[in-house]
Amino acid sequence: MNVTLSNGNYLVDGKKVNAFTNEEEVAVKLDKVVPFLLEEKLKERGALFEKSGLWQPHVTVDQRLVTGQNPQSAKGVGEAVLAELEKQ
Repeated sequence: MNVTLSNGNYLVDGKKVNAFTNEEEVAVKLDKVVPFLLEEKLKERGALFEKSGLWQPHVTVDQRLVTGQNPQSAKGVGEAVLAELEKQ
């Protein structure tokens, strides 16, 4: 979320990403506990946020950036990372 490139732009700026959603934070009653909502912070950094329904696996790949929405996305994230590595 806070990684910046040599030009000063955030890594996620203009990139398709996903992560734990605002709705998932509310569902587990952590929206008032965590210091910020990740979905909102990523959008503030210029990310093009994608999401699926609660607890649904969702993997987003934009160039070499691979993100997953929630723990249900872990297998898909691993497979996407492997696919990206095999392109090298």
